Amino acid sequence: MTAACPRLVIAGTNSGVGKTSLSAGLTRCLARRGLRVQTFKVGPDFLDPTYLTMASGRTCYNLDGWMTSREYVGRLFARATAEADIALIEGVMGLFDGASPTTLEGSTAEIALWVDAPVLLIVDAHGAARSLAATVKGFAEFEPGVRVWGVIANRGGSARHAMSLAASLTAAETAPILGMLPKGSLPPLPSRHLGLVAADQSNLSAKSFDQLADACDEHLDMKVILKMADMSGNLPLPLEEKLRNSPLPLGEGPGVRAAYSSDNANCKLSESNPQSLIPNPSAFGKVRLGIARDEAFHFYYPDNLEALVEAGAELVDFSPICDPRLPADLDGLYFGGGYPEVHAARLAANASMLADVRQFAASGRAIYAECGGLMYLGQSLAALDGRRYPLAGVLPIQTAMLGKLKSLGYAEVTLREDSLWGPRGATFRGHEFHYSEITKPLSPASGWQTVYSVQQRWAEPAKPEGFQKGRILASYVHGHFASHPRAIECFLANCGGRQ
Repeated sequence: MTAACPRLVIAGTNSGVGKTSLSAGLTRCLARRGLRVQTFKVGPDFLDPTYLTMASGRTCYNLDGWMTSREYVGRLFARATAEADIALIEGVMGLFDGASPTTLEGSTAEIALWVDAPVLLIVDAHGAARSLAATVKGFAEFEPGVRVWGVIANRGGSARHAMSLAASLTAAETAPILGMLPKGSLPPLPSRHLGLVAADQSNLSAKSFDQLADACDEHLDMKVILKMADMSGNLPLPLEEKLRNSPLPLGEGPGVRAAYSSDNANCKLSESNPQSLIPNPSAFGKVRLGIARDEAFHFYYPDNLEALVEAGAELVDFSPICDPRLPADLDGLYFGGGYPEVHAARLAANASMLADVRQFAASGRAIYAECGGLMYLGQSLAALDGRRYPLAGVLPIQTAMLGKLKSLGYAEVTLREDSLWGPRGATFRGHEFHYSEITKPLSPASGWQTVYSVQQRWAEPAKPEGFQKGRILASYVHGHFASHPRAIECFLANCGGRQ
C-alpha cells in the first residue's frame, strides 16, 4: 500500500476562533522548515484560500462535500498532494457545521472522514477554565470516526491558565492541548465588508506570515503536531490508485446522473432552441476563453479553471481595470466575482474596454458572468455613498451595494430552459455571497429570459434567476463545475459555435 500525504484538518468550535490565522501560521511555519505544504479550504470560499496560497507558495484548493462529491474530493486531494510533504486543510465554521442541521453534509467533519485526516481543534480559551474540557470532550465524541486528536487554545491568558487547561483536558481523558496562544499574539488580518479581503502583496507582506509562523513556533508543540499528521495513515488502496491516475475534471457531482444520460452525452440540447443544437466541442477545435482577472475580478475556483483547460480551452487573462482592449481572437468571456464596487470608478473610466465588451456581446459570442461579473455587465452600479457608476450596459439591469449582507449560502440550480450549461431540466450546485442587489429589474420586452430556478438551502420557494439572452448568461450564483462536469463541454461548444 502506497503511503498517502501526511495531513491535518484545522477545525474550530465555531467561526471566529482564529482558523485562518492559525492555518496560515502553521503553513508558513512548516514551509520555513523546508516542507512542501499543500493547503485546502473546506467549503465555498474565495478569500481564505488566497492567504493559504501566499503562506505556502502553492495553489490552495477548496474541498466541498455539498457542491461536489466524495469521489471528486478524493481525486482532487490526491492530485494536489502528489508532490507535497504535508497537507493542511482549513475548516469552515465549526467542525460539524455544514449544509444540514442533522448530518455531516457539507461540513469540515465530512471532509475529515473522506480523506481520513486527524483533526486539530481550535477553541477560544478567553474566560474558559474546566468548561473548555467539556467542550472538547463533546466535540471529540460527537461523531464516530471523526478523530479529534489535539487542541489549540487561542486567546488564552497566563502560563498558569495554560497549565490549568491542560490538566482539565487530561482529567477528562480527551484530546490533549498542543499549545495556547495568548490573546493578541497573532497579528490581525486585513478586513473589509465581505469579511477577509483577498490576500496579495498590496495588503499583506511576507513579514505578516512570518509573524504568524513565529507565534506558532513559540506557543505550539510543533513536533507533536507533525507527528499527528504523520499518523494520518493511508487512503484505501483502490481509491488512491484510481484517484491518482484519473483526470481531474471528470468526476460526477450531485444531479449529474439524472441530468446527463447517454442520450445527451455529446451535449445536444432540446429542439426548443435550434441555435443550441451543438455537437461535441472537439469539432470546433481549441476555444480561446478570456478570463477577467485583476483586483476587481478574482473569485474563481482553481479546479474550475483547470477543468476548462482539461476540456480543451485556452485561458487568456485580461484586466477590465487596466487593459484598454480585450485580447484578440477570443471565442468567449468569463467574468468571475470579486470587488467591482471597490474599483467601480476605474472600471467605469476604462471606456475602451467597456466598448469592447459591448461589441463582443453584440457579435453573438458567449459570455458567462457570476456575481461581480453580473454587476459589471449591468448598466450601472451604485456604491454605498450613493454615487452611480456606468458600466458595460450589456445586461439591462442596475445594481446597488447594501450596508448589510443580501444573500449567503448554498444554492441548487435547475435549468428552466436550455442554456449555456446544458438542456432544460439539468441541475448543478453552487453558492451565493453578495452585498448587492438588482434595483432595476429586467423588462419583459427586453428579450432576456430567467433560465435558472434557484433553490437556496433554507429559502422557500425557489426563485427565478440566471439572466440569459442568446449566448450571454449572468447570475449571482457561483457555480462549481464539478457538480455538472458535462456542462463544461456545452459551454465550450457554445463558445466554439458562432451565431
